[in-house]
Amino acid sequence: VQLQASGGGLVQAGGSLRLSCAASDLTVGSYHMGWFRRAPGKEREFVAAISRSENLRVADVLKGRFTMSRDNAKNTVYLQMNSLKPEDTAVYYCAAGNSGSYYQPKMLWYDYDYWGQGTQVTVSS
Repeated sequence: VQLQASGGGLVQAGGSLRLSCAASDLTVGSYHMGWFRRAPGKEREFVAAISRSENLRVADVLKGRFTMSRDNAKNTVYLQMNSLKPEDTAVYYCAAGNSGSYYQPKMLWYDYDYWGQGTQVTVSS
């Protein structure tokens, strides 16, 4: 199983980025998928998740700016990030899991079985 995250980079505050996570040997529609991030000196933080039933959950502090989507045909999930702030600077990781509720998006890192390598997002002020 491989999760390949891409789309990170350097952006000015107020800008947008869309991260992609392409899956190999795993069907994203059959897994709950999530995005997490880790900023320097901080713990891993939940960003967004989609359940197998395609219910979406976004971290409360990111609602209105971030959203997540899934394209089953491309076997890829996306994280759309708008109105970026310097505090969004982090390495962003996508993850996949296949246990638990079909309907409930998973917000906890230990609910995930597979992780991508991460993609760096840097927001300049």
